[in-house]
Amino acid sequence: MLLHSTIFGKGNPLIIAHGYFGMSDNWKTMGKRFATNFEVHLIDQRNHGRSFHSDDFNYDLMIADLYHYVKHYQLNNIFLLGHSMGGKMAMLFAVTFPDIVSKLIIVDISPKYYPPHHDFILKALKKIDFNKIKSRREIAAILRKDIDDENVVQFLLKNIYWKTKTKLALRFNLKSLTENNNEICEPLPNFTFFEKPTLFLKGENSGYIDKDDAALIKAHFPKAKIITVKNSGHWMHVDNPDDFYDNVSQFLLHN
Repeated sequence: MLLHSTIFGKGNPLIIAHGYFGMSDNWKTMGKRFATNFEVHLIDQRNHGRSFHSDDFNYDLMIADLYHYVKHYQLNNIFLLGHSMGGKMAMLFAVTFPDIVSKLIIVDISPKYYPPHHDFILKALKKIDFNKIKSRREIAAILRKDIDDENVVQFLLKNIYWKTKTKLALRFNLKSLTENNNEICEPLPNFTFFEKPTLFLKGENSGYIDKDDAALIKAHFPKAKIITVKNSGHWMHVDNPDDFYDNVSQFLLHN
């Protein structure tokens, strides 16, 4: 099956992959800015957004999905940008298919293993009974009982849609994401390398990439640059869109 996407702009193809619980719509505003120079492909990964749902969910399957997508649209020498989970997928895709990827941008994620840390979100989501709930306000109230960060609540609410005229639903496949939650924690396999230009962007106020990760990043990506985006957290393209856009554009257009 083919991943759902939104495509706009002309030029070298730039594929943008969202993070866990995300979707392509999260990147629409930034994608339109990039479309002044590139043909932007905003993809929904399996079990997210408007792409197909599956009981199976891991990075090997996600890169196979993207490979099928690239071949379907006959894309070559792509620029690949991945955020968080999408960044892990992008890393694995680049080391697996280096001839397809021209430049790689990884947003606020390291090649390392991450202990599971989304359980509180899954716990909150499982409390929503869509057979009884009739408004986004009710869903927000339920989420806030387990989630203190209002940014996370609003991020999750973007996945709520009217499945029918009277019933709300989630865009992502909660059952599969719950059962396969540990899969997104996996590190990039040992002895995998991508020797083309690579940019790692770290949110200044985020803990996803720390100073000890630099050696590991360089081991897998010897041409990597690591840049901190000021005044930003994990969603730096939202927190500081101008600096984010400038860093990525500089890397893609001039390096």
